[in-house]
Amino acid sequence: MSDEVYGPERAKRLVTLLRALAGRIRQLDQEGRLLEATPELLKRLGNARSELFHYEVRVTYDTPEVAEGRRIVEESLRGELAFDEHDDEAEPWRLDEGDGEGEGEREGDERA
Repeated sequence: MSDEVYGPERAKRLVTLLRALAGRIRQLDQEGRLLEATPELLKRLGNARSELFHYEVRVTYDTPEVAEGRRIVEESLRGELAFDEHDDEAEPWRLDEGDGEGEGEREGDERA
């Protein structure tokens, strides 16, 4: 599996990490030691924060193939597919039908 994608096993470990943190906070609270355990809690919160950040970033990451598919679908829905475009400047060989310049009628053309 690609490193950019947050897999199901890693997601399960994140859930376990968060539950363990919650359990430890409850335990310390019941013992009346929440503030005494500040260094431990800061370390655990930092680990959880880091892993949550990776989850948030990677769970929304699109592989190049997925991104290209999404782009094609979005363009199709907007009617913007490349084969539908008619840009005369991008395609100088295309001429407007009503501009009066047909083959043999262009400026500088000696045929008449």
